[in-house]
Amino acid sequence: MEKYLPNIIFATILIAGIGYFVLNVRKLVRNIKLGKDIDRTDRKPERWKNMAKIALGQYKMVRRPVSGILHVVVYVGFILINIEMLEIVIDGLLGTHRVFQPILGDAIYGFLIGNFEILAVLVFVAVTIFWFRRNIEKVKRFWSKEMTGWPKNDGNIILYFEMVLMSLFLIMNATDVAFQEAGAGNVISQFIAPWFNGFSAESLHLIEKTTWWVHIIGIIIFLNYLYYSKHLHILLAFPNTFFANLKPKGQLTNLASVTKEVKMMLDPDADPYAMPEEGTEDEVPEKFGASDVTDLNWVQLMNAYTCTECGRCTSSCPANLTGKELSPRKIMMDTRDRLEEVGKNIDQNNGVFKDDGKQLLNDYISPEELWACTSCNACVQECPIGIDPLSIIMEMRRYLVMEESAAPQELNAMMSNIENNGAPWQYSQQDRLNWKDEA
Repeated sequence: MEKYLPNIIFATILIAGIGYFVLNVRKLVRNIKLGKDIDRTDRKPERWKNMAKIALGQYKMVRRPVSGILHVVVYVGFILINIEMLEIVIDGLLGTHRVFQPILGDAIYGFLIGNFEILAVLVFVAVTIFWFRRNIEKVKRFWSKEMTGWPKNDGNIILYFEMVLMSLFLIMNATDVAFQEAGAGNVISQFIAPWFNGFSAESLHLIEKTTWWVHIIGIIIFLNYLYYSKHLHILLAFPNTFFANLKPKGQLTNLASVTKEVKMMLDPDADPYAMPEEGTEDEVPEKFGASDVTDLNWVQLMNAYTCTECGRCTSSCPANLTGKELSPRKIMMDTRDRLEEVGKNIDQNNGVFKDDGKQLLNDYISPEELWACTSCNACVQECPIGIDPLSIIMEMRRYLVMEESAAPQELNAMMSNIENNGAPWQYSQQDRLNWKDEA
C-alpha cells in the first residue's frame, strides 16, 4: 500500500482539482444563461472562420506588433508545453517515469521535448517583457483608474504563475539525470544542469520530484484560478468569437415591439387594439432596454466574462481620450462584477435571486458614462476577441430613454422637435423651404 501512496495522492489531487474546475464551469454557464435568449446560429461558415482567424490565429492581436507578437509566443508556447501534461498525468497515476520516451523513441521524444524547452524560454522572456511593460514602463492603458486593486494584482499574478511554471519545467528536466545522459531533447536544460554540479544523486532526484509535484499542482491551481481571473478568456475566446455579432458595425438593433408599433401607425388598415400573442416577437417586453445584467442577452454576459482587460478598447475610445468618464473596458468589468454578485446571491438563496436593491445602472455604471459614448464602434473594432461594449451601452441608454425618460436635455429637445416638426431643428414644417427665397 505504501508503494502506491504517491499515486493515490496524485489521483486525489487531480480529481479534486478537476472536480472544483467543473463546479466553477457549471456556475459560469449558469450565470451566462441568466441573460436573455438570442439566436446567433446563422452564417455558420463565417462564424467558424471568425473563430479560427481571431481566437486561434490571433489575427487582431498583432495589429499592435509588440504586445501582439509576444502574446502569440505566450499563447502558442503555453498551449504546446502543456501537451506534456498528458505524460505527467499518466506517470502520476501509474508510477512510471517519462512513459512516452520508450514508446516514441529518443528521436521523436527528444524533438518534442526540445521544442517544449525552447518554447519555455521564449514564454519566460515574453512574460518578463510583459511584466516590465506593466510595472516599470507603466503603459498608460494598464494604469487607468479601473485598473487598481484586484485587476492590477491579477495581471501580475498570472505573469508570476507563468514564470514559475516555465522555470519548474526546465529545472525538472535539468535535474533528471537519465534524461540528461540520454541527450535527447535537453537543448536548453543541458545548460541549466551544470548549476547542480556537486549535488548527490539523491539530492538531484529529490529536486526533480519536487519540481515535478510543484509543477503539476501549479497547473491545477492555475486551471482553477482562471474562473476568478481575466484569463478566463483562454477558454471563452473561442465561443465568444463564434457567437460574435456579424452584422455591420454601424447597424443597431431594433425592438420588435417598437417596430410593430411604427408599422401600425403607418398602416391605415391595422387594428391598434389587437393584443400580441404571448411568446411571440411582437409581445411587449417587460422592460425596454437594460438596467441590470439579467436584461442583457447571454452573448453580452459571455462578453463580460471573456474580457481580457487589455484596455485596447479604452485606449482607442475618443470619449475617453478627451477626458470623459467613459471607459469601454470598465463597462465590461462592471458587467462581470455585477453578474458575479447576482450569481453569489442566487447561491446564497437556494437557487433563487433575492432582490438586493442594486442594479448595473447607477450602482456600477453611471448615466454620465453611457451618454459620453459617441457610438463610433472603435471599442468593438479594437477588441482582439470580438467583445461588443457598445451593445451594452446602447441597451442601457434605451432603458434610460424609454423607461425613465432620462435622456440629456439636448436629446429631449431634439426628439421633441422631431415629434412636432418632423426634423431635429426648432422650425415648423411650413418654414423648411424658406431658405430658397433668401438665395
